[in-house]
Amino acid sequence: MPLRRQTLETLYQVMVRIRRFDEKTVELFNAGQVKGTAHSYVGQEAVATGACAHLTKDDSVISNHRGHGHCIAKGARLDFMMAELMGREDGYCRGLGGSMHIAALDLNMLGANGIVAAGVPIGAGAALATKLRGTDRVVLSFFGDGGANQGVVHETMNLAAVWKLPFIFVCENNKYALSTDQSRTTAGEGVSARARAYGIPATRVDGNDVVAVYDAVGEAVARARRGEGPSCVEAVTYRWGGHSMRANLPDYRTKQEELEWMEKDPVARVEKRLMDLGASDVDLKKMRERVEGELDAAVAYGSESPEPTVEIMEAAVYSPHSRAAEPASRAGREQTFGEALNAALHGEMARDERVFLMGEDVGLIGGIFQVSKGLRDRFGEDRVRDTPISEPSFVGMGVGAAVAGMRPIVEIQIWDFIAMTMDQVVNQAAKIRYMLGGKATVPLVIRGPQGGGIRLAAQHSQSLEAWFCHVPGLVVVAPSTPYDAKGLLAAAIRDDNPVIFLEHKMLYPTKGEVPEGDYVIPLGKADIKRAGKDVTVVATQMMVQRALQVAGDLEKEGISVEVMSSPRWPRRIASSSSTRRSSAGASAPRSRRWSARRGSTCWTRPSSASARATCRCPTTTSSSSRPFPHATTSWPRSAPPFSRPLTLPSPPMGERGSIQKPLPSRARRRTGTLSPP
Repeated sequence: MPLRRQTLETLYQVMVRIRRFDEKTVELFNAGQVKGTAHSYVGQEAVATGACAHLTKDDSVISNHRGHGHCIAKGARLDFMMAELMGREDGYCRGLGGSMHIAALDLNMLGANGIVAAGVPIGAGAALATKLRGTDRVVLSFFGDGGANQGVVHETMNLAAVWKLPFIFVCENNKYALSTDQSRTTAGEGVSARARAYGIPATRVDGNDVVAVYDAVGEAVARARRGEGPSCVEAVTYRWGGHSMRANLPDYRTKQEELEWMEKDPVARVEKRLMDLGASDVDLKKMRERVEGELDAAVAYGSESPEPTVEIMEAAVYSPHSRAAEPASRAGREQTFGEALNAALHGEMARDERVFLMGEDVGLIGGIFQVSKGLRDRFGEDRVRDTPISEPSFVGMGVGAAVAGMRPIVEIQIWDFIAMTMDQVVNQAAKIRYMLGGKATVPLVIRGPQGGGIRLAAQHSQSLEAWFCHVPGLVVVAPSTPYDAKGLLAAAIRDDNPVIFLEHKMLYPTKGEVPEGDYVIPLGKADIKRAGKDVTVVATQMMVQRALQVAGDLEKEGISVEVMSSPRWPRRIASSSSTRRSSAGASAPRSRRWSARRGSTCWTRPSSASARATCRCPTTTSSSSRPFPHATTSWPRSAPPFSRPLTLPSPPMGERGSIQKPLPSRARRRTGTLSPP
């Protein structure tokens, strides 16, 4: 049915607003006022305008690096947008996101993304949150023809179809992935044909015709609101400019091709339709002048806004941890490590209906290590979800669900598989809060079994905590006892930051006392497992038990060893005043580890905040007799072990520790969780 003139005028004004905003952005970029880079949306205005016209404020949009048009079409203010592009504090993301991460959280415009197609699974996660809440809201994700070749798009199409998510895939096919023509990179009949292969209704439309886009997306939105699942709209369009304003690439399109597409100008086509419906040149001019007034005010607002302070930037990396106190007593019923984790999951899912679990085989069989046993029967399949073997997509969906207000727990069946998800963990979960100016929270737990000891070979036995300790924005937790496991998992689920929760396989059957009922252990707090005065061993996971065994042996030789567990992975751990020397232990290779030394004047550690190390026993010289197989430091038996300052060799490959002054000693040290160096 033809659109009424009033509707068409509204669409026209949005399209003019998008075009003039990006034309002005080019001017400001060339003048040095727009920071970083920006990607012009000129030529594609009909797609965002027609698609977002059907959305309410409560519906969500996930964008890509060319996101100005999507943000404006969702209703964003030009002044806040311009301030953001200028890197100013009054911008939507307080100047920390810039063009590629533009967002308007108050409008549920959940952010643009600098990683091609990374927003697609995040958008599907927001759609999953909508479905779990039982509302009729929908989520729309924009991506390009280049992004359509990313594996996460296929994985997300499959999972969105299986779970019937209220999700619309909008592919803006502008025919080029940066400089490469689609015909040289993409097989088949296009993205819409691929979507149909997953059972998703899909259509291909003229992306320069706002009415065609409006009609196609309107049908998809209505279908999603009815609970009938996802749809795909492929809009064929053309960007007039280059890939980005900073690229300065050689010409890769012919002038004739560019002119042919400019003759299909989507804004001019709407103007013609309006004039056919009785609009005059004066009417169109008034609408354009209103946009010019908005734009002038936006530029002035952005120019006058202050730049963000260091304090604003630092506060945007992590959400504050909630305050909590440990139980007065650690006494309780004896449980295995795995049972303690299971108890924490049961407790937190009963406590907060926003908590849900997804991963491979977590539901029907309770996980391969039985950590999620009984959850599906108690809480149902909606909240305990078995997934396909497609880690990048369901981890991304966990990110999106967290940003949308849920508290997802994502299980990685074997921790080595986390390598497949690194974009979603490192570039998305860890950075979203910062990129959105500290306004978003990402309460996501990614947990799973790691480590060797049961002969599962190289791809199922790694200890990879060091990877994540290097990443600002992530909290890393690695418990060593059943007591720690239950309290720390509960704390991780309640935390507003993305938490990497590591469970050593060898610990699952170990037993210990666990208090009844719910309790939490504050994140960022190390724990003394054994008192001592001569040397401190800082250990993690399995190595805590081994350190305690060695400490008992050394006590017979007159050496008093303090054993400290760092399951809460603090950035710095200092020994007590009675112990001037320290050594660190964790299950890991000999290289790329961290080590620590505390003498009378300094604490030395690698430049990263990583706690991945091998423990060193100073009383053994033969590698065959070392309690710690990878021990690399020894002293001659003829020398008194602590008659001189403890000196550890520099780590291999030129990694030298940074020098820091001694930290204050406390009976139990409270040390902050990882933060950017």
